Amino acid sequence: MDKNIGEQLNKAYEAYRQACMERDHAVKELQQKTENYMQQIREQQEKIELQNSIIAKLKSQLAALNANR
Repeated sequence: MDKNIGEQLNKAYEAYRQACMERDHAVKELQQKTENYMQQIREQQEKIELQNSIIAKLKSQLAALNANR
């Protein structure tokens, strides 16, 4: 009977170890995806800021043209 308990403990420990490895992998994958998304967000924000500055410049040029008319 002791051998059976030992085998059960080994199986339970192996299942626990496997679950921990899967969890660690999932956490690492989530962190990588989060970093990638954050980088994409930063890039999009930079594009928006550039577009906003272009729009502001064009608006001021349009206002100057309209003032000259």
